[in-house]
Amino acid sequence: MNYRIYGEDMQVLEVEISSGEKLYSQSGAMVWMDPSVEMKATTGGKGLLDGLWKAAKRMMAGESLALVEYKTTADRAKVAFAMPWIGKINSFEVTPNNSLILQRGAYLAHLGDIDISITFTKRLTAGLFGGEGFILQKLSGQGLVFFFAGGYVKEMELNPSEEILIDTGCIVGFQESVSYEITTVKGIGTWLFGGEGLFLAKLVGPGKVWLQSAPIPTFAGYIAPYLRNLIGK
Repeated sequence: MNYRIYGEDMQVLEVEISSGEKLYSQSGAMVWMDPSVEMKATTGGKGLLDGLWKAAKRMMAGESLALVEYKTTADRAKVAFAMPWIGKINSFEVTPNNSLILQRGAYLAHLGDIDISITFTKRLTAGLFGGEGFILQKLSGQGLVFFFAGGYVKEMELNPSEEILIDTGCIVGFQESVSYEITTVKGIGTWLFGGEGLFLAKLVGPGKVWLQSAPIPTFAGYIAPYLRNLIGK
């Protein structure tokens, strides 16, 4: 399987599949495809009950009820995907001992035997104040996963016990080996007048971490007052 990522700010992922391969994406992500490609909605389960359970877990993790499955009878065929927002498309090889944790809505597509489920933050404070709620996405199994980050994306490799403090909305994802907890901002004045929130996320290594500079909810909240003013006029 070959793939290319085009563009700088509004990126497109183009994946080449061969006969016998199956590619999956979130609903509504496909931009173009070769005529030989067949697509269908699927729950990804083995049987009705398993499919309904997997669909329910995806919905709780912020994804669509069904995935879209792509396959071809040709030797080679291409399918392209994109997200309707400025940002970067990233890839990660998931293995049985190397799962990936993503924020809600970050998943774009995958190839291979990948299970998209939910995982709960380990600490109550992280769930209450972490900006992502109790539920995050967990992608496990064996295959290649593509995910999206808003704005500029920073990939970091944390050493064992190495820590980093992050605005909670700027976390895109991290390896399962990375621990996640919430810490409070020091000083009431910083919280009241510094323009930041009361809580920050603390990620502790070892493992990879992906950060984004322009989370969609943050940007939406920023422009909302201006949109209200325009509508009012």
